[in-house]
Amino acid sequence: MVAPDVVFGQDDEGFQPLVDYADAGNDKSCLARWDYRDPRGLFALVHELRELYIECHKKQVAKVDDARVTFELSTVLTKEGIEVCMVPSADRPDEVKFAVPLLDVDFNFNKLVPGCPWRLPQKIHLQVIFPISRSSSYSSVPSAPRLKLISTSDLKSLFSVEDVKLPPWSNGMCLAEYLPALEESLNLLVVEASASIGARRRFIEALAPTFGRPIEADPIFCRRATVLSISGVFTFLVHFAIPLQFPKQQPILTLQSSQHCDADGAPIMSPPINDYPWSPRWDQAEMVERIYDFLADECQNFKKFCSDAITQQK
Repeated sequence: MVAPDVVFGQDDEGFQPLVDYADAGNDKSCLARWDYRDPRGLFALVHELRELYIECHKKQVAKVDDARVTFELSTVLTKEGIEVCMVPSADRPDEVKFAVPLLDVDFNFNKLVPGCPWRLPQKIHLQVIFPISRSSSYSSVPSAPRLKLISTSDLKSLFSVEDVKLPPWSNGMCLAEYLPALEESLNLLVVEASASIGARRRFIEALAPTFGRPIEADPIFCRRATVLSISGVFTFLVHFAIPLQFPKQQPILTLQSSQHCDADGAPIMSPPINDYPWSPRWDQAEMVERIYDFLADECQNFKKFCSDAITQQK
């Protein structure tokens, strides 16, 4: 019936949006016009508090007596979507953290990936952490900031920022100089990642003539496929986990018995397998044929593995 309480930590004692609104005479806040019948009310409240929180931290950072931080703010803070915050620390100098969006606001991943299921915008940010120096002047060359790429979780199905090698930070460099080259290379990597879906799809399609039509497959990002295989009377599944770096990196295979279960009733599965013949220069048909030849022998080892596991349960 009433608006929820929102509790912040001790480091945010200066953030009092209710008091700010009362002082400003603003009666248009979600807090002032809370309607429990509106299903969007809580989302609107969190969104509003987040925007106020960002502005509060921008004001705190603007008061920092650090020449480099002041300069960085003056050159990049106008970039749309950028966020900054203070990071206090008891055992080391305080820090200022920047979160800089790297892709254009209108960058549309759904156009790159047909049938993409993402409902929310996907984002990549460069996290930049500057230590606050004790002096307000450049008495010495400041150390390079700590840099890290961060993305929304769904994006990992297409592109892993952890695999991106960041350009080096040169002495005397600022964010305005560092960002253009990074943004350009990142855009190219994302486009290449979308193109690599085609290579994974062709690999999955090549499974059918040799293994038979896959019983399961990832139709969007083509990261997974499963086929049913038979060796004599032994029936098992072969799960293919296809990496983003395919074909530079080979698929990881996992075998699953259709006839053996462990003590908990779950199908017995092999450890991940990636020590089979592979070359990224082979075409998809040869890749599949080599895997098939490898599994012709490996399935016998897996069958013995399953039988031994059953024996140990008795």
